[in-house]
Amino acid sequence: MTQAQQHINYAETLDLRTKQFIIVGVLLGLFLSALDQTIVSTALPRITQELNGLPLYSWVTTAYLLTSCAMVPIYGKLSDLYGRKPILLVGIAVFLLGSALCGLSGEPFLGGLFGGGMMQLVVFRGVQGIGAAALATVAFAIVADIFEPRDRAKYQGLFGAVFGLSSVVGPLLGGFLTDGLSWRWVFYVNLPLGLIAIAFITAKMPRLASGLKAIIDYVGAALIVIFTVPLLLALTWGADGNYAWTSATVLGLFALSAAALVAFIFWEARHPSPIVSLSLFKLPTFTWVMIARFLMGAGFLGAVLFTTLYLVNVKGFSATGAGTATIPLTFGFILGAQSSGLIASRIGRYKKLLVGAFALATLAFWWLSTINADTSYPLLAARMVLVGVGLGPSVALFNLAVQNAVQPYQIGVATSAGTFFQQLGSTIGVAIFGTVLTSTLSTQFKQNFAEVARTAPPQLQAQIAKFQQGTASGGQGGQGFDLEAVKRQAEQGIRQSFAQQYAGIEQAIRSGDPAQFAALKNSPQVPAPLRTGLANIPNQAVQSPQGQTQILTRLRTGLDTAQAQALQQTDTTLDKVGRAVKVSFANSIARIYRFGIFVILLALLAVLFLPDRRLELRRPGSGVTPAAVD
Repeated sequence: MTQAQQHINYAETLDLRTKQFIIVGVLLGLFLSALDQTIVSTALPRITQELNGLPLYSWVTTAYLLTSCAMVPIYGKLSDLYGRKPILLVGIAVFLLGSALCGLSGEPFLGGLFGGGMMQLVVFRGVQGIGAAALATVAFAIVADIFEPRDRAKYQGLFGAVFGLSSVVGPLLGGFLTDGLSWRWVFYVNLPLGLIAIAFITAKMPRLASGLKAIIDYVGAALIVIFTVPLLLALTWGADGNYAWTSATVLGLFALSAAALVAFIFWEARHPSPIVSLSLFKLPTFTWVMIARFLMGAGFLGAVLFTTLYLVNVKGFSATGAGTATIPLTFGFILGAQSSGLIASRIGRYKKLLVGAFALATLAFWWLSTINADTSYPLLAARMVLVGVGLGPSVALFNLAVQNAVQPYQIGVATSAGTFFQQLGSTIGVAIFGTVLTSTLSTQFKQNFAEVARTAPPQLQAQIAKFQQGTASGGQGGQGFDLEAVKRQAEQGIRQSFAQQYAGIEQAIRSGDPAQFAALKNSPQVPAPLRTGLANIPNQAVQSPQGQTQILTRLRTGLDTAQAQALQQTDTTLDKVGRAVKVSFANSIARIYRFGIFVILLALLAVLFLPDRRLELRRPGSGVTPAAVD
C-alpha cells in the first residue's frame, strides 16, 4: 500500500556548500551519460573494422537506446521508493561495469563469449544503457530535492547545458582517443570520471528519501519493458530499411508493443503503487508537459541529425568535421538552457519563457526550411544558434514545471516520465522523418539526374545509373559509393580506350597495306573528326615509311585532342552529378524542416495550455513541498 510519510526538507537542512558539492558529483555522472552518446559514434568505424562487425554496426547504438529508454521510468519509481543516492550510485556502478566490459570486447581471454567481439560489444553496450538510465533520470530529481523551486531553475539550466557540452567534447575526445591511443579508451575514460563522481556523491549526499513507502510493481516494470523494446526495435528497423514497414516482423513488434501498453494501463490503474501513476495525467501541467516533451524530442533530434546530414552530403564535411560544425547549435542550446533558468529563478515563472522559446524555435525551423545547396556555412550556423536558443530552455523549464506540480514523493516518477516521453518522441520522430527523407530523395534524384543522364557520354551511363540507384535506395547519399572513385575509373577507361584505338590504327598503317588503311577510314572505332581528316589522304601514302610516320603523327595529335575533350566532358558530367546529389539532399532536408515547423508548432500549442504557476518557496519548517494546484 502506498504511504507518503513526512518528507525531509533537504533544501532547508543542507547548507549551500554541501549542495554545490553534491551538484558537482551529480553533474559528473550526468556528463558521463551524455558524453557516451557522442564519443562512441566517432570511434565506431574503427571499432567495426577491428572487430570485423559491420553487420552489427547499428546495434552498438540500438542496444544502448533500448535498455536505457526502457529503464528510465523504472529508475524514477525506484528513486522515490529507496532514495536518490543509492539508485544513482547503483546506476553509476552498472554504467562503469558496462564501460569496462565494452573496452574489453574482443580481447582473447573472453574467447567466443556471446559469439565474438562485436556481439560482446553490443551486449555490454546494453549493460551501459541500463546504468545510464539512472544517471539521466535521477540527476534532475536531485535538483528538486535539495533546492527551493526558484533556485531549481538555475541548476536545471546548468544540467541542460551539460548535454550541449557533451555534444562538443564527445566527437573531439573520441577522435583524439581513437587515433592517439585506442578505441577502447572511449570506454575506459568513463572509469576515472565515474569514480570521482562516486566520491563526491558518497562524501556529502544524504539518502534523499522521498518518504514514500510502497511495494514494488514488478508486473508494471516488466510491461513497460515489453512495451518499449519492441516499439523501439520496430521503429529502428523500419527507418533503417532492415525490414519493410509492412513486414510481418515490424507489424508483429508493433502489435506486441500495443498489447503491452494496453495491459500496462489496465494494471497500473489497479496497482496501489504503480510505476507510473495514471493519476498524474489528471494534472494539466503534467499532461501538457509530457505532450510537449514528446514533440520537442522529435524536433530537436531531427534538427541535429538532418543538419549533420546536410553538412556531410551537401557541404562536403567529414563525419567528424560535421560534428564540430554543429557547435553553433550546441552553443545556442547551452545559452538558451542557462539563461532561461536564471530568468525563471528571478521572475518566478516559466510559462512565458517557454512560449517565447518555442515561438523562437518555430521561427528557427522556418529559417532552416529555406536552406538550399548554395547556403553558406555562416548563414547555416546562424540558423543553428537560433534553433539551440529556442529549444534549450525546454530541458530546464519542463522539469521545473512538472516538479512544481507534484508531491515530493512523486518527483522521481514525474521527472523520469518526462525523459521517457522525450526519448520516445526522438525515436518516433527520427523514424518518421527518415521515411519522409527517403521518399523525397527518390523523387529528387529522378528529377535532378534526368538531364545529367540524358547528356552524359556513353562511357558514364552505367556509372551514373549505379550511383543514382545507390543514393536513392540507401537514403544516405550513396555513402558507400565514391564519386571521386567513379571519376578515376572513368578517366582510366577513357585513356585505355584511346590507347587501344591508337594501337589498332598504328598496326593498320604500319602494315603498309592500302586496303587496311581504306578500311580504317570507314571504321566506327575511329572518332568522326579523324575519319574526315583521313579521307583526304591517299591510300597509297601508307606504303612508304615516311608517309606512315606523317599519318601517325597527325593521328596522334587528333587522338590527344579527342581524349582531352572526352576527359573534360567526363569532368563536366560528374560535376553535374555532384551538383544533382547536393541539390537533391538540400531540397529533401529542407522539406524535413518544413515538417519540423509543424511539430514545433504543436509543441508550442501544448505549452500554451500549461497552467501558469508561480514558483513559490517552501514554507519554512514545513518539511513538505506544497504542490501547485492545477
